[in-house]
Amino acid sequence: MEQLFNRKYTIQGLFIVLALILLGNLFYIQVGTDKYFTSANNNALRRFYVYPARGVIMDRNNKVLAQNQPTYDLLVTPNEVKDFDTLSLCNVIGISMEDFRKKFHKAVVQSRYQASIFQKLLSVETYASLQEKIYNYPGFYVQQRTIRYYPDSIAAQFLGYLREVNPKDIERYGGYYRSGDYIGKSGIEREYEPVLRGTKGVKNILYNAKNIPQGSYANGKLDSMAVSGDQLISTIDSRIQKLGEQLLANKVGSVVAIEPSTGEVLAFVSSPGYDPNKLVGGNFSPNYLELYANPYRPFIIRPLQGKYSPGSAFKPLDALIALSQGVVDINTTFNCPGYYWAGDRKFKCEHVDGNISLKRGIARSCNTYFYSIFAKLMTKNGSSSASQQATYEKWQNMVRKFGIGDTLGIDLPAEKAYKLFRREDYTKMHGKYWGNTTILSVAIGQGEITTTPLQMANIMAIIANRGYYIKPHVVKGIGSDRHIDPKYKEKHYVDIDARYFDPVIDGMQDAVNSSWGTATESRLQNIIMCGKTGTVQNNRGKNHSVFIGFAPRDNPKIAIAVIVENGGYGGAYAAPIASYITEKYLTDTLTGRRINGSTIDMYKATNLLPELKAAKPATKIINKTDSLHQADSLKKAAPKQAILHNSPFNKTAIKPKNNAATK
Repeated sequence: MEQLFNRKYTIQGLFIVLALILLGNLFYIQVGTDKYFTSANNNALRRFYVYPARGVIMDRNNKVLAQNQPTYDLLVTPNEVKDFDTLSLCNVIGISMEDFRKKFHKAVVQSRYQASIFQKLLSVETYASLQEKIYNYPGFYVQQRTIRYYPDSIAAQFLGYLREVNPKDIERYGGYYRSGDYIGKSGIEREYEPVLRGTKGVKNILYNAKNIPQGSYANGKLDSMAVSGDQLISTIDSRIQKLGEQLLANKVGSVVAIEPSTGEVLAFVSSPGYDPNKLVGGNFSPNYLELYANPYRPFIIRPLQGKYSPGSAFKPLDALIALSQGVVDINTTFNCPGYYWAGDRKFKCEHVDGNISLKRGIARSCNTYFYSIFAKLMTKNGSSSASQQATYEKWQNMVRKFGIGDTLGIDLPAEKAYKLFRREDYTKMHGKYWGNTTILSVAIGQGEITTTPLQMANIMAIIANRGYYIKPHVVKGIGSDRHIDPKYKEKHYVDIDARYFDPVIDGMQDAVNSSWGTATESRLQNIIMCGKTGTVQNNRGKNHSVFIGFAPRDNPKIAIAVIVENGGYGGAYAAPIASYITEKYLTDTLTGRRINGSTIDMYKATNLLPELKAAKPATKIINKTDSLHQADSLKKAAPKQAILHNSPFNKTAIKPKNNAATK
């Protein structure tokens, strides 16, 4: 009997324990947590992402280059959609019934239970009309975001553009982005994406059975605030950026200007350009295709990707190396009869200079002088092929320290590093036996030596600084503390003693300011500009016009490189354009002076675009696979690169003055 009594109380105790556990869980579910409430009411409680304002991009003088304007996306959760007047919704947002069915099917395929974008980038007016009727469209919701707006419509290739993320973007950033989000795809927008994008917030909103929002859930305790992207101060001076774009209108070319003492890029012009506002909003796809199909290829970022022989603009660097190696001094002369013999080959000089030394050789851009110093340098340790090849290897290593043959590390994507031939490259090309006569063209910046406009401007910054440069960069400060990467403050020396720079600078000063110089078209009033013109051979048409220089001579504020394709002599277009931009930057005025008998407005109006063979226009985008500049998927849709033809200037072109010395 006692055993039965004990068993009775044991069973009762177990029931009491189970009852307490159940009561405890019930209390936790109803009071301690809202997890189950949220789950049970998922059809009424919805989570929305709050998109932050993207960081504003300013120029160096705090003028806005890129800002934001509001837009709205219409989202849909297919599983919550009930019968409604679909035609009414189509009329409000401006789509056809066929479009409606396609978009809804896409949403269903993506997920029946998660919201996805049904119609993106609604205008403020459309949003206002939609808000009045949204309760009639169960399962549809609106979220706000911002899109870019570029007030001055300048610097498109510099700023870059935004585009919808693809799966690679989502994977690369660890799931931060969701389908339908936007991301920087080129330029500063891409390079500084993590800084500019900010941090998304979250809002949990309760909706009633009529699809009308009732406010934040739990007084917003589960919400998080969006954090705006950091403001970014760029190095660009919008005054000369705009002027450079105007001067290169209807031309193919580039302008790069650098502040020598800091490495800050002051102007970054790539022409042809385009209005960056074209790649914003609902017209992105047709405008992108139109720009991609343009035979003058505006998506090429010419300051970083343009491939040009430096031509005579290379001669100051060549002179510096010769001086530092002791093969010539400022008084060493060579005779220029208008040509130079190298073995059985005759190389032309543009004029007869007679006995000529370094300073006048630079000012006159005498090919014979630079052929002579290169040959003397190459044979200083012996004239055998092996000896000359070893000397060449040392020479090209010195050239590389000026930033040729490798990227400079600018804080923009897609910088190119074109090849500077090494000893083994020439051996593969010419066999074991080659010397200075084989590769003589590199002495005047032709042959197997190619550079970008950025590299040319950087060479001028090195000469202006008498032997060093700071990596070119396009951001002056980020956020409230205006910090930048410390690597953009480091000096990089070229290991040539400062005393060798002044004789070269003397020659560059005379090139601009003396009566016999080849760069007189870049002369400025009351400012000593030092520079060098170049005329780069172009087997597709008229030669390219090149100018590199810096100003003023003492305490230089700007180093500049200008390339105008099909522009002819360096003094015809590149030098005048550089002159106007430099004047504007240093004085904030333009005096109205004439160059080559022409006004600045005449230079702006000149059309130097080469004639093109007719090409069939592209008709559609194959798919939306992104690349940095040109989607591979568009190659079949876009026309092949048109063939350039040699053609005279049109009626508005400015003819260079008749000066045989201009180079």
